[in-house]
Amino acid sequence: MALFLSIHPDNPQERLIAQAADIVRDGGVIIYPTDSCYALGCALGDKAAMDRILAIRKIDLKHHLTLMCRDLSELGTYARVDNAQYRLLKATTPGSYTFILTASREVPSRTLHPKRKTIGLRVPDNKIALALLEELAAPMLSCTLMLPNEAEPPTDIYDIRDTLEHAVDVMIDGGWCGTEPTTVIDMTDGVSLIRQGKGDLAPFGL
Repeated sequence: MALFLSIHPDNPQERLIAQAADIVRDGGVIIYPTDSCYALGCALGDKAAMDRILAIRKIDLKHHLTLMCRDLSELGTYARVDNAQYRLLKATTPGSYTFILTASREVPSRTLHPKRKTIGLRVPDNKIALALLEELAAPMLSCTLMLPNEAEPPTDIYDIRDTLEHAVDVMIDGGWCGTEPTTVIDMTDGVSLIRQGKGDLAPFGL
């Protein structure tokens, strides 16, 4: 049964953040709040935990997983970013965007889109998520918590607990996250919109 932690959305308790991070480091799967929906996450290099996330979502790697990064410099370590891309990323992070970028060699190949060798990357604008990433000192492999056959992501952490408490290892109650997903921008060849979500399109001229 998953450990359930109630963490303050504006002043995350360090002890609880550290407890959650230890579980992720040890191979656990986490449900945690972001600035757009709750998300599933695990350590980047943990294949078994990644496979558990794919099984919960009933997806394969043709659905981009996301590297949740704590800051722009970390994002630049895991993706190939030119000067023009960097300026756009700097203007829009942290925020409710997922960027599709060509992965660097730092990203395990088993986590990439099988044909394109790309990865989704994002820096969330959520204090709990950022505190967790800071404590881990590494990105988390992540995706929106979207249950199979559901039209919208679940928003009530207690309903989520009832459904998934035996499928994950730790859940963070961070309050209301909303149902609007991130805006997805493909930056591998110019700038193109994949999905319009919470993030404003104006910075990209779209």
